[in-house]
Amino acid sequence: MALMPKRVKFRKSQRGRMKGNATRNNFVAFGEYGLQVLESTWITARQIEAGRVAATHFLHREGKVYLRVFPDKPVSSKPLETRMGKGKGEPEFWVAPVKPGTVIVEIGGVTEDTAKQALVRVAHKMPVRCRFVKRRHSL
Repeated sequence: MALMPKRVKFRKSQRGRMKGNATRNNFVAFGEYGLQVLESTWITARQIEAGRVAATHFLHREGKVYLRVFPDKPVSSKPLETRMGKGKGEPEFWVAPVKPGTVIVEIGGVTEDTAKQALVRVAHKMPVRCRFVKRRHSL
């Protein structure tokens, strides 16, 4: 089952523009290790789900996987071979817009080596470059 909102205020949205770096969701908050995005992009619900499956499959039910992004932006498209006009197309899929610095997945309850291997598998499913980050512990 793909990630998508239960209900939305507006069915269709404009594309928008992503500039600058992430000012929120830019540090590891729930787990011990995370995967941080280095470029701005749209991550689709399918890509998020593929990353989640890859991580949980590798971890063999040990540790916990936290998803920090949710696809709440609808992307619409018109059918092929349709003439111009006649309004905006229907929503086709859902995306999560992410900026550089956003932590998209976190893992807790496992060793650093295991977490790194699991997050590398998640990074392969993502459409952008990512890096492995650790939690900043306060002294």
